Amino acid sequence: MIEPVKLVTIPNDQYSNYRYEAIFNAYKWDPQVNDVNTVSQNVVVLSIETAMKLEKWAEDLSIETMLMEEALLNEPKLYNELGLPRGIKKALKTSKAYKREDHVRLMRFDFHPTVDGWSVSEVNSDVPGGFAEASILPKIAAKYFNNHIQYGDVAKSLAEAFKSHIKSSGTIAFVHATSYSDDRQVMQFASDYFNEFGIKTIMAAPDHIRWKNNEAYCILEEQEGKIDGIMRFFPLEWLNTLPRLSKWQGYYSSTTPSCNHPVSIFTQSKRLPIVWDKLGTPNQTWKMLLPETKDPKEVSLKEEGWIYKPALGRVGEGISIKEAVSKKELKKIEKSAHLFHKDWLAQRRFMSKPLQTQEGDQYHLCVGVFTVNGKFAGFYGRISTYPRIDANAKDIPILVSKEG
Repeated sequence: MIEPVKLVTIPNDQYSNYRYEAIFNAYKWDPQVNDVNTVSQNVVVLSIETAMKLEKWAEDLSIETMLMEEALLNEPKLYNELGLPRGIKKALKTSKAYKREDHVRLMRFDFHPTVDGWSVSEVNSDVPGGFAEASILPKIAAKYFNNHIQYGDVAKSLAEAFKSHIKSSGTIAFVHATSYSDDRQVMQFASDYFNEFGIKTIMAAPDHIRWKNNEAYCILEEQEGKIDGIMRFFPLEWLNTLPRLSKWQGYYSSTTPSCNHPVSIFTQSKRLPIVWDKLGTPNQTWKMLLPETKDPKEVSLKEEGWIYKPALGRVGEGISIKEAVSKKELKKIEKSAHLFHKDWLAQRRFMSKPLQTQEGDQYHLCVGVFTVNGKFAGFYGRISTYPRIDANAKDIPILVSKEG
């Protein structure tokens, strides 16, 4: 009988070769965080039934999420409830002409095995990471296991989606924080993949793009000219901090096919559940899988079973899971969440169910499920020794069992 989710181990005598391939072929250029190796020796194996269930849930969540974004464009009175910065709220008013079919919509839903079944913690709606880990890493890992296969390929899904939006000789700008090696490796992988797919690319910082009649143009020396698509890996709340001369507001009114269009900031906010019943759009799947979420002012500090999250937090930062933070940091988070409640949310904590390796070690798992334009695109795995998936988590490939 195959378990729905299990961890298997790459043999010791083969792990060094696997890690070498992960670094040089899967773009894990810096596989260390605080002197800890983040390339796991383990592999997650899902049963085909579990994989199909997560695939279906992610597609349903994706459709519900896109419908909520479109509804929010016409509900500016709700923007304050989402905890959005003032500059972003102002820029969103120029996005009225947004049409979903003109752009590429990428999301990653984070699923966790719990004592009560699967739960979703959030959607990475704006600039989800893990492209290589959901494209090349499973392909590498599958070579070590005869009965397990890769399921989905997010890079392929993205390239196909962009190819349907641009002309055959078109160029896509890969916009990112060019001084950060972590961001560069994500974009370098995607750029190399797109090049092999027959799509030209330019590596650019966000202020290398200018706008004419709401269309994107590159101002990089020797690469000047019109851009046919934008692949952005630069968070929208970071755009908001750029100098006025950068003209960052143009991303919001742009008609150039983009991944993702800035309407994604609506659902990137973890305060979304506080407003979703006011939108008149379906949210049944979200309500089934996401723990109850409230404004922190509605929860007493004395009440057990709640955690606090920053509305626009990323990589697990600022989440008040007791096993992952000191008492001092916990008190600081709780104080901030109640003083500045519109920048935070309170959420009922689910009890993560750790998985055990063949060697007896235990890890908490997060399965990131990618969708592109509402369709399943791949799995991205991370594991942690404590029940918070953050910057210290290890990347782990996810395979699906051939059996069953």
